[in-house]
Amino acid sequence: MSTSTHKKNVKFSFPFGVLNRDLRLIFASNFVGAFGDGLYAYILPYYMAETLRASPVEVGILYAAASLATTITLLVAGVLADKYDRKKIMIAGWAAWVPAPLIFALANNWVQMLPGMVLWGFWLGGPTTTAYVVSAADRNRLTLTFTVISSSWSLGYIFSPALGGYMAGKVGMRTVFHLAFVLYALAGLILAFMSSQHAQTTPQKTLEKHPSSLQLLRTRKLFVISVFFAVVMFVLMMFRPFIPKFLADAYRYGDFEIGVLGSVAFAGSAVLGILLGRLGDKWGKGYAFAVSMASCSVSLTIMLLTGNLYPLTIAFFLTGASYTTWSLMSAIIGPMAPEPIRARWASIPQTVSMFASILAPYVGGLLYSFSPSFPFAIAILATAALAFIALFQKF
Repeated sequence: MSTSTHKKNVKFSFPFGVLNRDLRLIFASNFVGAFGDGLYAYILPYYMAETLRASPVEVGILYAAASLATTITLLVAGVLADKYDRKKIMIAGWAAWVPAPLIFALANNWVQMLPGMVLWGFWLGGPTTTAYVVSAADRNRLTLTFTVISSSWSLGYIFSPALGGYMAGKVGMRTVFHLAFVLYALAGLILAFMSSQHAQTTPQKTLEKHPSSLQLLRTRKLFVISVFFAVVMFVLMMFRPFIPKFLADAYRYGDFEIGVLGSVAFAGSAVLGILLGRLGDKWGKGYAFAVSMASCSVSLTIMLLTGNLYPLTIAFFLTGASYTTWSLMSAIIGPMAPEPIRARWASIPQTVSMFASILAPYVGGLLYSFSPSFPFAIAILATAALAFIALFQKF
């Protein structure tokens, strides 16, 4: 094969050339599942309030239950994925989600939504997917691999909220929930065609060095990285839930404009995530993470300075870089872990980060009550500081 032909093939395969057959199946599964999730996730709080007559406190209880379930299942998934077939754990993650939209469709009040929200919070795929990808991917292109796989979620979310809202108005939310049920089941079915993967065994004395998750957290490297990402997730979740409200309160935007800007953010996540992945593999993961945080800081600055739709479109596209945080975190923590305990190792910073994200919206709400610009102004400074810190971390 000539050099020119090889370059053309590489260009044609980018960015999916970094994904082997198993990783492409994960990409496809995530895309299908995310599309189903996006059909109702964006409008679910509205449905709870308007159709089920749930108060703001009751809506908060439902989402807190989902977040708590996520936090608990991350640790459980880490343990299971190091003992059993990781493929089966990932399928079980989708299987837990399958009944959730059916429960939502049958619920007549907010209490009946609770079992569905708990199942919706199950996230067995978090550390399991991290461990699977690290073992299956090319280590020289690991950051790009994670961000490409992450982009499948963003691509699934770009158009599905608009479609779900349209369907809800035409045929009702129950039909939307039923379609999400089908897509969740299909996402799990796609993973059935993947190769099985088990953690590699090592001598018993190696495993005894890390007998518990608590002792793992005492490992200085893991403790520092867990604290760092907890701060990152706290900052992001402190302001992110209030963006639609700020656009409505400060600039008088309606549902359509807010929805369009949300789609732009997911499009930015898909595009910028892939670019950050290449950047991370070439210049270092810390540099890619710094660019992600800096983009977030710049985007929020633009949002506070102007309500004009065109600059806001640019700002929200840049905001998409902050949605790559989880994939960049996976690319950073995954290779650090010993293979026999990789999933459990990855589950610890993910769990700590989720705990931080539970508390963050409450703090953001308090700041917003003082002034709508407060949570965003603080986030501008915080993300700039995090970008600076990331540059000097040896990820």
